[in-house]
Amino acid sequence: MQKTIYIILLGVFAAFLLAGCKAGGDNQGREYAANMYHSVAYEPLTQITDESAGTWVNSLDNGRGEYFNSNKYNPNRMNMRDPVPNTVRRNKNGWLPYRYGIDSLAYAANVKNPVDSTAAIVASGKVLYEVYCNHCHGPKGLGDGKVADKVAGVANLTGPAYLGISEGHIFHVITRGKGLMMAHGSQISEEDRWKIARYVKVLQKK
Repeated sequence: MQKTIYIILLGVFAAFLLAGCKAGGDNQGREYAANMYHSVAYEPLTQITDESAGTWVNSLDNGRGEYFNSNKYNPNRMNMRDPVPNTVRRNKNGWLPYRYGIDSLAYAANVKNPVDSTAAIVASGKVLYEVYCNHCHGPKGLGDGKVADKVAGVANLTGPAYLGISEGHIFHVITRGKGLMMAHGSQISEEDRWKIARYVKVLQKK
């Protein structure tokens, strides 16, 4: 008899758990570790300053709500400050943003490579080439990478049509893309793109 009661209670408990998993419409069911399911959009210039906002979805014992995202130590409690009006961003090297559009290859070809031509820079460019370019253009730039086995028309960087191109030309194509090659400006930093361009010209002389 006692065993039967135990089984019945266990069944009722299991049924209760299963009922809690039901979701539909406005009822999303019960949640375990709620803050793992609620992704809060992060707006660096528009903060929620109420530290209790979203307490009900925060399973951490940190004394504040899940939605609170202000920096109490900065002016206006912002995590990022507005840039000064009429200023232009420069990178760590002091370079201005690259502004040539995809159709400006003829102008971009005249841009000089700002990185040095030291052995260390060329070696760094080689490593970057192997990471970002080797799979298409091949280790020697012959257009015989693994991707070229599946896609026709990958450029042979050592061919006559490419020997005369400038480092500015190479940088622009890496940045904006051309033909089969997609733009890589968002994947490779500006300095690294110039290093690759430097290495490609060395590769063409081998």
